[in-house]
Amino acid sequence: MKLIKFPLFLLLLISVVGFSQTPTDFLTKEFHKERRDILRLKMPKNTVAVVFSNSLKNRANDVDYVFHQDPNFYYLTGYREPNGVLVMFSENQVDANGDTYNEILYVQKRDARAEQWNGKRLGVEGAKSKLGFKITMNSDEFEKSSIDFKKFNKVFIDGKFKDDYRNLRGIDIFDLVESFKQKTNYKPDNYISQVKMYFYSQIKDTPLENRANVVAVIKQYQNQYTELQKDKFIQGYIKAKDENLVKEMRQKITLAMNPKTIVDVDFLGATLADMREIKTPAELKLLTKAIRISAVGQIEVMKAMKPHMSETELQGIHEFVYKKYGAEYEGYPSIVGAGNNGCILHYIENNKTKVGNDLVLMDLGAEYRGYTADVTRTIPANGKFTKEQKAIYNIVYNAQEAGIKASVVGASFGAPNAACKQEINKGLFALGIIKSLDEKHNYLPHGVSHYLGLDVHDPGTYRAFRANTVITVEPGIYIPEGSPCDKKWWGIAVRIEDDILITENGPVNLSAEAPRKSDEIEKMMAKKSVLDEFVLPNLDK
Repeated sequence: MKLIKFPLFLLLLISVVGFSQTPTDFLTKEFHKERRDILRLKMPKNTVAVVFSNSLKNRANDVDYVFHQDPNFYYLTGYREPNGVLVMFSENQVDANGDTYNEILYVQKRDARAEQWNGKRLGVEGAKSKLGFKITMNSDEFEKSSIDFKKFNKVFIDGKFKDDYRNLRGIDIFDLVESFKQKTNYKPDNYISQVKMYFYSQIKDTPLENRANVVAVIKQYQNQYTELQKDKFIQGYIKAKDENLVKEMRQKITLAMNPKTIVDVDFLGATLADMREIKTPAELKLLTKAIRISAVGQIEVMKAMKPHMSETELQGIHEFVYKKYGAEYEGYPSIVGAGNNGCILHYIENNKTKVGNDLVLMDLGAEYRGYTADVTRTIPANGKFTKEQKAIYNIVYNAQEAGIKASVVGASFGAPNAACKQEINKGLFALGIIKSLDEKHNYLPHGVSHYLGLDVHDPGTYRAFRANTVITVEPGIYIPEGSPCDKKWWGIAVRIEDDILITENGPVNLSAEAPRKSDEIEKMMAKKSVLDEFVLPNLDK
C-alpha cells in the first residue's frame, strides 16, 4: 500500500485536534499557585507543609477502585495522579547552587510499561509545564531527599495518617509516608488534637475545688468527640476517687501538653477549610455546572419515571445524564429510595425492582472537574401525589423555603436548620403526627445544611455565613413503618435539597432548574421522555 505524504502544517493540525479531545476546562495552574501562595502567607515563620496525594485502593484481586485525588492535594496542586507529595516552605530555601525555591512537587515517574496498561503519566516535565511548578522531582527522590525537617519549628500535615495504604511494587504512597515518618520521628501517640488540648488546658488550670464543673462539661461533650472517651488521662481525671489521683492526672496532662514533636496535624486542615469555604469565580463556574447537570438529571428522570421501573434503572438514568455532560464521577454513592427505603438516610442499595406507586426519594450529584453537586428531589412514581404524600411534601417545601431565606451573610450556620425545624414541627403538629410544637421526635433526624465544593461535605469553619459560600438546604420528613402515628403516613419519606450560593444580595438557588413545587413536578412528569421508546430485549425469555 502506498503511504500518503501529508504537509507538515496538516500533521500539526491533526496533532492539535487529537490532543484537544480531552477536557480543557479544569482549574488553571494559576488558580492552584494562588492557593499555595495564600496558604504560605498563613504559615508561621520557619515552617513547612507536607501534603500527600491519595493512594490507590484495592477493589478485588488485581482490580483497583477508580482513583480519586485527595481534595486538599488537588486544591493546592491540580495533580490528579497517585503517589505524589507536595512540600511547601514558609520562606525561600537555597539549594546547593545558590538558587532559591519555596516548594517542591514530587510525582510518580514516567514508566512505559505502566503507562501501556494504565494510561499516560504527567511525569516531571509534564508537571512543570501543565501544573506550573518550578521544581518537580520523581517521587522516589522524596525518599532520598536531604530536607532536614527537624530544623523547622513545625511540620504541618493534613491530619493523622490513616495507615490504610497498600504497599505496592515500586515507590508508592506507602513508601513516601513511611519515609516521612522516619525523617520526622512521627508517632501518632505524640499528637494532641485541638479538642483534647482545650480540655487538657481546662483540667490543668481549674482549681481542685471546681473539678466537678470541668467533669460535667467533659461528659457533655464526650459523646460528640469520642477521642475524649478514649483518652486515658481525661478518663483518669473523671474517675479519680481521691485528691492524690486527681493531682497525678493533672501532672500527666501537663507533661502531655508539651509533646516532643515537630509535626502538627491540625493547622493545615483548619487553614484549608477556611480557604475552601469561600469559592472563587473559577470554582463557582465549575460547581454551578456540576449542579446544573444534576438538576437536568432530576428533570429527565421526572419525565422518564414509570411505576414498573426499578430503583437501579432510575439511578442509571441520572448517571447517564452526568456522563452525557462529561462529568467524571458521581460525587457520592447515588441514593434512590422508593417508599420506606427513602426513610434510610444513606440508602445506596437501590435494589427495589419496582417503585410502584410510592414516592421516590432521589439524592444524587454529579462531580464535574472535581466539584460536586448535591441535589435531592422526591417525586411520585406514577406522576401524581396522593393527598397524604402531598401534605407531607408541602410541609418540607415550606420548611426549605424558610431555610433558604435564612441563608444570608452574617447568619449563623445553624440558622437554616432552626428555620426548617420550626416549619417541620408546625406542619407535623397541624396534621396530628406530633402532639405539640416542641415534642421531641425523629421525623427529621439530621441537620439541613453542609458546605459544598470539592467534597460533597466540604470542610469549612461553621462560623457565620460569608459571601461566596455554597451550602445545601435539605429538610426532610421520614415516617418509617411502625412510627407512632396514623398508619396512613407510614412509608412516606420526603427530602428536598438544593445548593445555595450565599451572596451579599441574598441566597441564590443554583439548582432551581429542577422543579420543586408539587404541582410543577406533576407537570414535568406528564411530559414525554426521550427514553419512552428506548426498549431493550428481554433477556429472561
